[in-house]
Parts: sequence; structure tokens; C-alpha cells
Amino acid sequence: MNREIDLSVSTYGVARQHKYDVAILPWGATEPHNLHLPYMTDCILSQAVAVDAAERALKNYGVRCMVLPPVAMGSQNPGQRDLPFCIHYRYETQFSILKDIVSSLRHQGIRRLLIVNGHGGNSFKQMIRDLDEGETLIAAAEWFKMAPAKEYFEQPGDHADEIETSVMMHYHPDLVRLEEAGEGRAKSFAIDALREGKVWIPRHWTLVTDDTGIGNPALSTAEKGRRFADACADGFAKFLKDFAQIKNQKDLYQ
Repeated sequence: MNREIDLSVSTYGVARQHKYDVAILPWGATEPHNLHLPYMTDCILSQAVAVDAAERALKNYGVRCMVLPPVAMGSQNPGQRDLPFCIHYRYETQFSILKDIVSSLRHQGIRRLLIVNGHGGNSFKQMIRDLDEGETLIAAAEWFKMAPAKEYFEQPGDHADEIETSVMMHYHPDLVRLEEAGEGRAKSFAIDALREGKVWIPRHWTLVTDDTGIGNPALSTAEKGRRFADACADGFAKFLKDFAQIKNQKDLYQ
């Protein structure tokens, strides 16, 4: 527990003693994750990796970040919305939340924000464009893309798979019920261009998978999760060092 960098456990008595270079916003969703992981998996993992990254940024580079509490408001595909307690949040809702967070931070003098996304259905590019006023820099990344998954996992999938299950086993083994997991079998698109990613359409979740998983979690281990989470946190820490040094928009280019 590090109250200096994790707002979910921090206090005003601690936070007011420091000047922060970057705010980090974990963003997940509220949705089923196969039969063995919590609904809040995307929030839990994005926050955990963000906290690890903030600790490394401070220890290794002297860059002080504050990790905000995770946002659980995720965008859901058709089919997912039919599942009990899977909550879909519209673009307008997500944008309003982000706008208020950015406005609050700007008012407090914090001009650098990194969104650490844990839910593949979320997309922040247009929101960031809409909020770009030149002074506050907002960056976004999906935590699970900060390291090459194929170098760490035998059968990386797409959702509640070997990746998410292993990383959850590393951070919170008490929340994983691997013996209850489905196989995560999923159907692919019938049209070549969709299957190859040349054309996009949202997947209808309940037509694609029976257990909501995409990718078999059977080979998951906490050690795989630790190694991958460490690599992702290291990548974020390096970015945070560079991001904190940017004084204005011009510094982003060489």
C-alpha cells in the first residue's frame, strides 16, 4: 500500500505534501469474465498495473504520479448487454465523466493525464480530440498491449483468457476460481474482411461465446501473470518519465 501514489488508499494529509507530475486514470468496465473471474476484472487489473507503474516511475525516475480510482463505466457490445448486471455506458456518459475529471485536474494545476484502459470495448481517441485545448495533454493506452503477450503466454486470447486470468492470479489469487472456468471457445466472423480486421463491426457477444470468454484460461499461472504485469508496468514507467518531461505540444515532436 503506497498512499503517496494510490488515491484509493491515500489521504489528503499525504497527498497535499507532494507535487504530482502526472495523474493516471484506470478505466475498466462492469461485465462478466467467463465463469471464473469477477465482473470488475478490467478495473482491478488496470488499477493494479497503474499502481505498479507509478511506483516504478517514482523509484526509478523520480516522477511522481497519482493513480485515481478506476472508472467502471465501460462500453459493451450487443449481446453483452443481455447478460445479468453487464452495464453499458454510452459515449456521451463516458465523455462527460472524462470531461469532468480533466476539468477538475486542470483547475488544480495538473496538466498531464494518462488513461490506462483495461476494457477493449472502450475507445478514448475521439474524446481526447474533443478535449484537446493545447495545455492539458491526455494520453491513453490499453495496459495489456504494453508488452508482447505471445512472449509470455502459450494461448493468449481476447477476453477472460490466459492473459487476464494469469495477471489476476498474480495480483488477487483469492478472486480467481479457475476450476469453474469455461473453455472460452469463440466463433470467428464468416466474412474474410471482418475476420482479418480490414473491416470492423461489433461482435454480438452471445452469438460468439457461450461462457463470455474468448480464449482458454486453462494454462494460466500466477508466475506468467507476474512476468507480464512487470513488463507492462516497466513500459508504462518509462513512458511516464518521458511524458512528465514534455513542457508543451512542440516537445512531443523531433
